[in-house]
Amino acid sequence: MMLENRNAVIHGGSGAIGSAVARAMAREGAHVVLVARTPSRLHAVARQIADAGGSVETAWLDALDEQAVEGHVEALAARLGHIDIALNAVGIAHVQGTPLAQLSFDEYALPLHAYTRTNFLTARAVARQMVKQRSGVIMTLSTPGSRIAGAGFMGYGAACAAVEAMTRHLAGELGGHGVRVLCLRPDAIPEAQQHGTHAREVFRQVAAHAGLGIDAMLAERGRAATLLKRLPTLDEVAETAAFMASDRAGAITASVVNLSCGAMTEG
Repeated sequence: MMLENRNAVIHGGSGAIGSAVARAMAREGAHVVLVARTPSRLHAVARQIADAGGSVETAWLDALDEQAVEGHVEALAARLGHIDIALNAVGIAHVQGTPLAQLSFDEYALPLHAYTRTNFLTARAVARQMVKQRSGVIMTLSTPGSRIAGAGFMGYGAACAAVEAMTRHLAGELGGHGVRVLCLRPDAIPEAQQHGTHAREVFRQVAAHAGLGIDAMLAERGRAATLLKRLPTLDEVAETAAFMASDRAGAITASVVNLSCGAMTEG
């Protein structure tokens, strides 16, 4: 197994991507620590992993709370002995689909502030532990909105661009300490709306502005905007994350992994 004897911390572990990655990493032998704000979904994911024979524990906290993040990671490292993998898969409800003329500054700024804050806090906390042990992998999430020009996703697009820039700078700062930093960049994932997270509301806003239902909007995006004529699946994102966290990808850092099915042709 690729991740045997590794400890993986997943902030946003009850969400669609976070839970899928947790299941994949557990299957590959990692002990998974699921961190989220919603206990019911958190425990449901943990039960799935445990029932499949995986090693898992949970923690309930707000990944925007600096003291909570720092305290939990420090206590976790002291108890487990090492933190080998960290993924920030936190999802935050925000406005998409609204044209510039109708967009308030607060609506624009919310995702930019929230996503950069949570990624900074979690990365800094785990990096302090990984630098001491001189090894580790930190992973972030983005979307093609970081690079593609379009209407209706200015705030989230700017947030994704900032997370990708943060990823590169973290890799530059931590590489000399043996820590790799990577960003996963999937496009919209149709399955995500079935997980009771913010994704369905975001998809609904975009679909409404396009005059379509959610399923029709996503199908059209896959058909018209990607080379593979489809959008990525949760399993594809999760299996890629597990591989990128393993020693098999040990030479890869400061990279954005393009999981957009060809919505973008650049890394």
